[in-house]
Amino acid sequence: MNRRERVAENLNRALHSLLDTDPSAYVLGEDIADPYGGAFKVTKGLSERHPERVITTPLSEAGITGVGAGLALAGNRPVVEMMFADFAALAFDQLLNFASKSVSMYGRRIPMSMVVRCPTGGNRGYGPTHSQSIQKHFIGIPELSLYETTPFHDNHDVFTAMLSREQPCVLFEDKVLYTRTLFTDGIVDDLFRYEWTGDDEPTAHVRSVDDTDPDWVVIAPGGLSERVIGAMRSLLLEEELNCELLVPSRLYPFDLAALLPVLSRTGRLCVVEDGTADGTWGEMLAQQAHTLLWKRLSRPVLVLSAEPSIIPTAAHLEREVVLQSETIHRAIAEATR
Repeated sequence: MNRRERVAENLNRALHSLLDTDPSAYVLGEDIADPYGGAFKVTKGLSERHPERVITTPLSEAGITGVGAGLALAGNRPVVEMMFADFAALAFDQLLNFASKSVSMYGRRIPMSMVVRCPTGGNRGYGPTHSQSIQKHFIGIPELSLYETTPFHDNHDVFTAMLSREQPCVLFEDKVLYTRTLFTDGIVDDLFRYEWTGDDEPTAHVRSVDDTDPDWVVIAPGGLSERVIGAMRSLLLEEELNCELLVPSRLYPFDLAALLPVLSRTGRLCVVEDGTADGTWGEMLAQQAHTLLWKRLSRPVLVLSAEPSIIPTAAHLEREVVLQSETIHRAIAEATR
């Protein structure tokens, strides 16, 4: 039996394939060349195989992103790595005022195929400045698409989708998820299986093996998949609450209408996200759900976010701030009563 591929390995294979097949592809970032291969080893082996198009850069996130945008403007397809998503704040001006605007501000549409990779999230003990989930700060920028890695989607397909949009994309990659294996063959575990639903960029749909109608439908980005599935298991076994999970690859722009066949199966909807509340992806989805499902909903959409706090380094304090399986379980159980 072949060992299942880890998410970091799958990302590495996707980048190898991109560089092997596309001479216009570049990879740029800090310490990405061998033998180091990046902080999380996602770029391992790339520079040895493509030394002229895998470029280790100075410590300047704005500079790296600006060079990437310049390469894209000239017709290339660069992938830029932020060592940690937190540092993407230093590249915000390049994404907001140059890369995204360059698609349409020159009098005709310009293809700007580029990806900015951002290792994100907590539960690793990295502390306040290396553990944030900053997705909400990039939502709503015209011509900037947001994606997140999942344990369901093959990243070769994700990179193909992002670069085909011909606009800048940010790919958020949960750091804990790097170590997890991809689900395959529609199987999650003994209680749950998954299938695909939605539009041309499909969403993973996790449901119980007995296929009964759900008490709740949960929508979560890929980095939260494992924690939500853990909550689904305990809710089913301890509370007799059956939940289904939807995990998209693209976070923004997001059209909830494509998921109506699943959402319409219950009157309770929960959106889970890793960042802090206010102006978030979860609130955007809740607004769409209230518009589309108002007559079907039996209660307001439940949005679960991290605590409004810095992320501590100490593990026991970090767990109190970042959403955990037991937090999700407790919130859904209480909202059902």
